[in-house]
Amino acid sequence: MSTQDSIAREAGSTPMVVNCVAYRNDGTRIGDIDIDAISETLESPNTFVWVGLHEPDEQLLLKLQREFDLHDLAIEDAQHAHQRTKIEAYGDSLFIVVQTAQHVSGNIAFGETHIFLGPRYLVTVRHGASLSYAPARRHCEHAPEMLALGPSYGLYGVLDFIVDNLLPIVRDFREELQELEQDIFSATFNRGTVRRLYDMQRDLMTLRLAVAPMQDIISQLVRLHPQLIPEELRAYFRDIYDHVFRVNESIGAMREMLNAAINVNLSLVTFGQNEVMKKLAGWAAMLAAPTLITSWYGMNFVHMPELARPWAYPTIIAVVACLVGGIYAVLRRARWL
Repeated sequence: MSTQDSIAREAGSTPMVVNCVAYRNDGTRIGDIDIDAISETLESPNTFVWVGLHEPDEQLLLKLQREFDLHDLAIEDAQHAHQRTKIEAYGDSLFIVVQTAQHVSGNIAFGETHIFLGPRYLVTVRHGASLSYAPARRHCEHAPEMLALGPSYGLYGVLDFIVDNLLPIVRDFREELQELEQDIFSATFNRGTVRRLYDMQRDLMTLRLAVAPMQDIISQLVRLHPQLIPEELRAYFRDIYDHVFRVNESIGAMREMLNAAINVNLSLVTFGQNEVMKKLAGWAAMLAAPTLITSWYGMNFVHMPELARPWAYPTIIAVVACLVGGIYAVLRRARWL
């Protein structure tokens, strides 16, 4: 049994080695190869290898380190997720860390992709929530004249795939915010709406922390590393930079919209509560007048005003009614009632 098959069996339904493919320098595909055959394949000067891994163990990474002479620090970072977005140069190779995101059960789940790029190899290591890069590989294979430029075109395909998958997430946020508008402008307080707005704002903040540093990475790929990035590909990386910039701007706009939505919702709730308090205060003022007058006549004194007169009781009732009516008219005019 080959090493690649045993690794796949140990990993269960999701193999650690997703793809290991050899290509000629003219961009044509030689075919799938075993991990053990990488050294033998690279003995031919007109070949390069593209390896795709998913959450590999330490043993597999150390084997790839020996095959491609990868730097110890890069391998150490690739063994552990939760790395910051960055690009590091180690001799004639690059180590790139980018954050990925995808919708999982209505929420955003985040992951990482670690990329090793050399003159004759491209290795992608996926951790956490990340879609397979098989579509990006197929897209590159359908353009052998571009793949003939080397593994850097595969790097372009992977980065372009990652960035393009971020745009639908921002679009889904915008659509969900539009659906929440009815609840946002409701005068009644809905704890679920505020909680969802907060969750969206938290996810967008995390998404922005993942996207913003990618601008520096793509900028470096556009300007630097001529030994790995040929001049013909720099325009393609500039296109990715434009997409990253647009995603970053969209995330910023969405965060401002969410802040405004939260403030509007809280302001409307506060306004509604103030209206209720004004009405309660108005009714309390109307009740205070008869309460005050009748409390006088509830005292145990003999000499009360007009107490012995037969018309005193109806008069007091009329005075109280006029007083309450006057208060009601004033409050109605002031729109408290």
